This record gives sequence, structure tokens and C-alpha cells, in this order.
Amino acid sequence: MRILIIEDEKKVARALKEGLEAENYQVTLAPTGEEGFFLVNAETFDLVILDLMLPGRDGLEVLTTLRKRGLETPVLILTARDAVEDRVLGLDSGADDYLIKPFAFSELLARIRTLSRRGRADQVLRLKLADLDVDLVTHKVRRSSQVLDLTPKEFDLLEYLLRHQGHVVSREMLAREVWQETVRATPLDNVIDVHIARLRRKIDDPFETHLLKTVRGVGFVLREDKP
Repeated sequence: MRILIIEDEKKVARALKEGLEAENYQVTLAPTGEEGFFLVNAETFDLVILDLMLPGRDGLEVLTTLRKRGLETPVLILTARDAVEDRVLGLDSGADDYLIKPFAFSELLARIRTLSRRGRADQVLRLKLADLDVDLVTHKVRRSSQVLDLTPKEFDLLEYLLRHQGHVVSREMLAREVWQETVRATPLDNVIDVHIARLRRKIDDPFETHLLKTVRGVGFVLREDKP
């Protein structure tokens, strides 16, 4: 998941970047509204974390302009402004969520997970890789026009792998994002491995080309190997 942080306070920006990268997010920093505006238009991000009090073009102006231009990327406002009217203004300007400084990092992570799960109504409704097709509305999974019967957890696992296709995901990422386990006395490695094996039997074993790979010692990746 790629996150753009538009934040002018260097210590805050650096702490956010280090914390989120430790959680396996890809983070890009922009110290001004102008630079953030340019990056959003030049690259693709899954989430924007936006400070309101920025030098030059402030956060609300950036947000309003981006929404008018049709940007549908979820935006989380991060600010010291805690008045109710400020929150209402931010949400009415197109923000998806609002977090007041100072905040607990664990709450920020929870907000990010919620936004990544919720998405927006006009986001992609179908995920594809090679001849594998997943309808996110009906939860129907097909490969080579053959309908595959997945359990709800297998579907969630496949959706997560498809959203990160071509990129290795670790067991820790799957435990956090698919199983929603952040603190656990014993790891979920065995549970995850069982579900991966079951998913592989359904989406790969009956077919000539296998898409779900195990990267030994690292995790798993869903990709099509070109001949």
C-alpha cells in the first residue's frame, strides 16, 4: 500500500514515515502543499495523509482542488485543529477521515486499515490476473471461466494477494490485514499456511499455469510468470 504524507513538520513526518515503513507500507513525504499536489497528480497512491496547516497552499485548498479534479484516493486529515467546525469543514471538503494531533500511532494504523478496507464506491470492482477473475461485489471467483468455490476467509486472502499482485507479502502482513490480528501471544503462521495451501489447491492445482508462489523465508506472491 502506497501512502503519501503531506506534512511540513520534519520530526512528525520522519516519525510517521519510519513507523509506517516498519508496518510494511510504502511511504512518500511531501513537505509542502504544492509538492504534495504535484506528487498526487504525477503518481498513484492508495492513501493520502494530509496536514491542514501547510506553508503556501494549505491542506484544505489542496484537498478541495484535488477533489474538483476528480481524485478519488482516500484522504486522512492529520491536524492540530480540534474544533468541531474544523472537522466538519474538512469532511465537507472531501476528507474521508480526520485525526487530531497528538494521536496514538496505533489509532492511526487502525484508521488506515479502515480506509483501505472501505475504499470508495467508484473504485475498482473487479480484480484480475491472467485468467483469474474476482468480482468484489458478488464475491464470485472464476479461472478460465470455471467458477471456484472459496470460503469467506479464502476470498479475503485472495483479494489481498490480488491487490498486492507482483509484490511479496509476509505472514505478518496477512495476520494484520486479513486476520486483523495486531497483538497475539502465538503467531498465526500455521493458520495462514493452511489457508494458503487450501487456496492454492483451488486456484492453481486444477490449472496448467500456477499463480500463487511461496517465497521461502519471506512470504507469498501472486503473479503470472511470463514464458
